[in-house]
Amino acid sequence: MRRMLTVWFAWLVLMAGANLATPLYAVYAERLHFSPLVLTAIFATYAIVLVPALVLFGRLSDRFGRRPVVTCGLATACVGLALFAAAQGEAWLFAARAVQGLAVGMISGAATAALVELDPHGSRRRAALGAGLAQAGGSALGPLAAGALTEWAPDPLRLCYLVTLGLTLVAAAFALRLPERHESREPWRPQWPRVPADIHSAFFRVGLTAGAVWATMALFLSIVPSYTERILGTRDLALVAAIAALALIASFAAQAVIARRQGSHRRDQALGCVLLALGLGGVVGAAPTGSIGLLAAGSVAAGVGHGVAFLTAQQELNELAPDERRGEVTAAFIACIYFLVATFTVATGLLGSIFSLDASVEAVGSVLIAVALGAAAWHAATRRADAPRRPAAAPRSAAARR
Repeated sequence: MRRMLTVWFAWLVLMAGANLATPLYAVYAERLHFSPLVLTAIFATYAIVLVPALVLFGRLSDRFGRRPVVTCGLATACVGLALFAAAQGEAWLFAARAVQGLAVGMISGAATAALVELDPHGSRRRAALGAGLAQAGGSALGPLAAGALTEWAPDPLRLCYLVTLGLTLVAAAFALRLPERHESREPWRPQWPRVPADIHSAFFRVGLTAGAVWATMALFLSIVPSYTERILGTRDLALVAAIAALALIASFAAQAVIARRQGSHRRDQALGCVLLALGLGGVVGAAPTGSIGLLAAGSVAAGVGHGVAFLTAQQELNELAPDERRGEVTAAFIACIYFLVATFTVATGLLGSIFSLDASVEAVGSVLIAVALGAAAWHAATRRADAPRRPAAAPRSAAARR
């Protein structure tokens, strides 16, 4: 269990570092005088780099082992944090996000495999839960820590990165003590995203669900802090970060709860998508009403929807993917997620540059609501189609009719 916690802690710290800048993007935009489009492009650079990194490094740990790949990924993450701490302009921020995407792409495959191998029962379900909790928990912890340190501690644009840099070095030191497999290792080859023809429909259903829920969380981590500042008329970065992180905290809690029960993956994904749509409705409606209560309630609902839908989408994907094609299918799944993340994030910034921040959030939020409700309807339709038909009642005998 200690070894599993080592991998989990490394992933948690990595994701926290990758999202530290969430409450600071508006500060960078003001100081460096760049537009919402540049802001969201900086954020999306992470996703754009991460997918090719997964292709190149997804199977690297099969050749060289989990320990060196996880350790190298954490070292790369340290470079990204150092670039943020030293940032003097837009180019530094783009470079820092690119390096962070590279680090997450390096570690994702190795960490997932290590969680399965180090589990006493080799449970893929528990590995999926651990990965989901690390992603959601780290993505929430980063903005919270950055907001608090920026608001109440000295050196606001550097201290949070330096603290996280120290934690990342600690995680790397622990990772160096992980055990290594001694059986023969596979030759390295790129982990190309591929999906077997017989699961195309089901794959795109779960891929659409996962992409929609993470595109929504990307909205919270990129543009919602600036949106919150405008709605509340505040420059309190701790409060802004708390609102941005609220959805991910709710996701973390929802995943921890739903993992304890067995249910229908498609029903739960449909429920998660509906909750996501309701939450987005609250976020979109917060601007015209100026209601912090509506914004907070929408964030919680969207977060719960994310947690329920994403965890069960991962679980259904694990059941769909053939063992001999699991890596390729997982790579395709992650590519779907980050394609939608990058598309919706950049679209938000583009609309914000042409119109207004409120209009961009309303437009992108409305499209995400439609996508989420469409995915929910798709899950419900396939569940009904696959439900066993109730056998027709046998005709009653003449004696029974009498």
